[in-house]
Amino acid sequence: MPREDYQQRLAKLQRDVVSMSDLVLERLTMGLEALETKDEDLAWRVIDGDAEVNELYLEIEQECVDLIALQQPVAGDLRLIAASFKIITDLERIGDLATNLGDYTLDAQRTEFQQVDVQELGGFAQEMVEDSMRAYKDEDVDLCYEIDAADDVLDDKCERLSELVIRDLIQETDVDSDEEAEVMLKEATRLLLTIRDLERVGDHAVNIAARTLYMIESDDELIW
Repeated sequence: MPREDYQQRLAKLQRDVVSMSDLVLERLTMGLEALETKDEDLAWRVIDGDAEVNELYLEIEQECVDLIALQQPVAGDLRLIAASFKIITDLERIGDLATNLGDYTLDAQRTEFQQVDVQELGGFAQEMVEDSMRAYKDEDVDLCYEIDAADDVLDDKCERLSELVIRDLIQETDVDSDEEAEVMLKEATRLLLTIRDLERVGDHAVNIAARTLYMIESDDELIW
């Protein structure tokens, strides 16, 4: 393969990874909106759309394999391909977490624990993913470290919200029947799972930043 064509394929690989992130972030936005509005049609669009994310993942994965097998890249090129392969794996898993939000929307029976702002939490996690992909696209080392620091903030938010849900559940006394108590318990469980999944979105953003940092500077400090 001519060197010019090889470099073009590397550039296209990066563009494809960014395109996949755009698709995944769109699904995450839709999942959060469905959860907020209890829109079952939108929830199904998120769930059914997961196949598109998976298909794109497999296409990019194959391109990574082909580039390694056919070109035997070294140094910076190899780090780019390896990082891209790892990043699409994290993006695919974020897509799965977006699908979970669709599932939670379908399971929601009513709105409880209104003081818990899932949308603010989801927006913060989403911004982390957006920043991590900007770091990858622009090869921004400083931004990689900022994302790692932001994860501590997200973890604190998730911990506080989880404690709030549990405290309110324990203190709830205005329950007229066992059926009402069961509904409230299910809603609390659904909300705790939502918080957990949004925390995992942040974890995947950190993974993307970590692989990006390694791609740029061969620095594995953020990999864990």
